[in-house]
Amino acid sequence: MFPAMQNSPHEKEHSGVLSSSCFHPERNVLSLNVLLLGERQSGRSSVGNALIGGEGFQTGIRISGISVKTECRLLSRTFQNFFRRQGAESDLLLRVLDTPPLMPHPHSVHQFFPDGVHVLVLVVRADLTHENTHLEEHAEALLGPEWRHHTLLVLTFADHLKKAGLHPPDHLSQTGDRQRTLAEKVEGGVFLLDNSCDWPSVRGRPLIERLLRLSARNHHKALKVLTEVSL
Repeated sequence: MFPAMQNSPHEKEHSGVLSSSCFHPERNVLSLNVLLLGERQSGRSSVGNALIGGEGFQTGIRISGISVKTECRLLSRTFQNFFRRQGAESDLLLRVLDTPPLMPHPHSVHQFFPDGVHVLVLVVRADLTHENTHLEEHAEALLGPEWRHHTLLVLTFADHLKKAGLHPPDHLSQTGDRQRTLAEKVEGGVFLLDNSCDWPSVRGRPLIERLLRLSARNHHKALKVLTEVSL
């Protein structure tokens, strides 16, 4: 099944901090809402494309050679018989929302994910160790203090570390304080993405499996988007 972009989702009103599981036992389908947050040129599109297994996420508008995204974009894909749950083969419906490099408006995120966010992916370049990001503040403003339990840190351009003679698994012990501190805060840990590798054997499947394990740890519950936020 090819990924399908959803441009005009219907907005619904929900209350509460956590939504119920999105598992549909009658169809054996688990639906996961994945939110990507990252600074400009962090590699969010590469992460999104690895997840859906295509090139649907574009680099955006270029101004003076810099890629700038101006709005959210949602793509989805169903992976048939992706995992087993209680002895039965189950499909995985992955819905991935890419956001602009600046803080996305909560109402925009809520419009796409009225049921909430199952997994938050923070995207940071591995080779920019001293980059000063505001991802933690953005994550808490969108999802509240529980964001850490639903978050995976993806360090992109890990192939640049190899070119610089660094050993990727030891990267966090050698990097600046910001990346190391962020890695210690998030429940999902760290995933190094080699941007020189192709979907699906290297980039896609292992990353999806990490998201699935993190969501399972949270019983596949979603964090509600905090729409009453002063920006």
